[in-house]
Amino acid sequence: MTPEERINQLRSEINYHLYRYHVLDSPVISDAQYDEIYRELLALEERHPGLVTPDSPTQRAGAEPLDAFEKVTHPAPILSLANAFSEEDLHAWRKRIGRLLPQTDMHLDYVAEPKLDGLTVVLTYQDGAFVQGATRGNGEVGEDITQNLRTVISLPRRIPVDPRSDLSAPATIVVRGEVFFPLDKFEALNEARAAAGEPLYMNPRNTAAGSLRQLDPAKTAARPLTLYCYDFIAWQGIELPDRQWDRLELLRNFGFPVSPDNVYCENLSTVGQVYQRWIEKRNEINYEVDGVVVKINDRPLADTLGFVGKDPRGSIAMKFPAQEKTTKLLDVQVNVGRTGILAPAAVLEAVEIGGVIVRNATLHNYDEIERKDIRIGDTVLVKRAGDVIPYIIGPVVDLRDGSERKIERPTRCPVCGEPAVQIAGEVAITCDNPACPEQLTRRVEYFVSRGAMDIDGFGSQTAVLLVEKELLHDVGDIYSLRKEDLLDLEGFKDKKVDNLLAGIEASKAQAADRVLTALGIRFVGSVVAALLVHELGGIDQIAAAGEERLQQVEGIGPQTAISVAGWFGREKNPVILQKLRSAGLNFSAQQQADQAETLAGLTFVITGTLPTMSRTEAKGFIEEHGGRVTGSVSKKTDYLLAGEKAGSKLSKAQSLGVQILDEAALQALAHSGVD
Repeated sequence: MTPEERINQLRSEINYHLYRYHVLDSPVISDAQYDEIYRELLALEERHPGLVTPDSPTQRAGAEPLDAFEKVTHPAPILSLANAFSEEDLHAWRKRIGRLLPQTDMHLDYVAEPKLDGLTVVLTYQDGAFVQGATRGNGEVGEDITQNLRTVISLPRRIPVDPRSDLSAPATIVVRGEVFFPLDKFEALNEARAAAGEPLYMNPRNTAAGSLRQLDPAKTAARPLTLYCYDFIAWQGIELPDRQWDRLELLRNFGFPVSPDNVYCENLSTVGQVYQRWIEKRNEINYEVDGVVVKINDRPLADTLGFVGKDPRGSIAMKFPAQEKTTKLLDVQVNVGRTGILAPAAVLEAVEIGGVIVRNATLHNYDEIERKDIRIGDTVLVKRAGDVIPYIIGPVVDLRDGSERKIERPTRCPVCGEPAVQIAGEVAITCDNPACPEQLTRRVEYFVSRGAMDIDGFGSQTAVLLVEKELLHDVGDIYSLRKEDLLDLEGFKDKKVDNLLAGIEASKAQAADRVLTALGIRFVGSVVAALLVHELGGIDQIAAAGEERLQQVEGIGPQTAISVAGWFGREKNPVILQKLRSAGLNFSAQQQADQAETLAGLTFVITGTLPTMSRTEAKGFIEEHGGRVTGSVSKKTDYLLAGEKAGSKLSKAQSLGVQILDEAALQALAHSGVD
């Protein structure tokens, strides 16, 4: 293929995806995949400038507006930004613009703003009154969605909003902003749709865009959209400050909602630190961002730098590593959980997401599969966020070719072959065979895990091996393992066996609620276990309580009470309890208070990659022992728990004199007050 042919092919693909994204609000590829083909086109056009045409996607800012709305011509182009994908790209941008500055090495300061993943809007005010709102459209002409925007509660109808303000309303201002769906509201909307048997929305951005394009404003009003504003497009009767930071403050003073997460950066190094902090916190905030927008603070200077194609040279978007991508769903395998639940798991065509190769993802349950209409052979949108297991958001229905197959519910356990059971009114399909070897392996894995008995050196491979060799018939057998039996196993030498037995012995000191958690009773996690032990005094009292008494415990519902009473009523389980009791495990609440108070009153921040804990597990461990975890280091922070690649939080903690702990030191501190 010649460069010209490839360029034409890429333009055709990009125009199609722009149409899907901006007009139909129904993309068929992820943002990262779009960026990849866009960058290829950009690189080809840079190498072959004679092939650049005015209608190339690199010379435009978006897609054509919908015919359903009146057209609006913007007073100035509403442009998008060039992208950077690393700090190296950021410094390359600074070097490029340096050639156009009065002095190549002149000092610049910057403003870093969250790159909101919503729908760009253009808001026009005359004599202080909101008179028109439009979408970005193709950057020059957008769609008039004034009536729908009036339903967005955070959008000011008149400015200045504060009647006590010293500001007077300018003759005209045109402001740029982003309408988006807060994540908690989006989740609540999908929960309501699920309860009503309606199809779920795939992501907040498309849902926000679709909400604003409703022909009936009443439908838009029913959606809890919000807005952040970040720039002036045009103005009359007002003199704007020269600094972007001051312009954001002016917007705020007029009454426009402005992101509280904007940061002033005195140099490019600070911008890099902000970028790294945002990568860490992007999953902790209540709206979706896909990068950081970096703007030269001196706006008149930035404006003199001009444009490259459609991209202003005075700002750049630093994109985050991708969290969503599309790939093929090749198959669905059925995994057997510790409680017998038959859980569907997606087998995917390998795809790189955020630096990790993903080949499997959760499908939650079969009701969810049917609700989303996911089929084998579908192109699916997969999301991976931080420590969260990758999951399928939904299928890209428009790419189906008719070869896709429905996913059938299992009728038998894939391991032991016993019939699968689904209790009326419950979502879960289960294997009800207590002798199923896969269930026993999962129960052992859960029992020894960090969130339960926390037995050091007892991993998944050990659990599988001990079940296969029939050294374990239930979790109670863990405490009767003998050194001579373990030494007979492949790969088990003296030191490894001694460490494993020492870990088993140390676990006997765990509090009663950890023992109850480790039993793996359905619906009983660490929080419920702590409630039951605290209220009833211990495991023996819980076993004797019965459903009615259990439901009297605040926070315990009927399903949980039935599950707990049923577990203690099964024939085999009292035998397991007796083995654990004979081994010396704690069945009463006596040690509970001491353990919970060892970190009481202390504030922690977590950063970096820990050797054995995920951040979620470390946070849970600290809170179990009475401590508190916050997201940023300050003078009020007592300890920074730091792993590998700790980043800027470590530097800040050192500058403030905050004590630094590794994982081993945290464990020692947490157990320092426990006999």
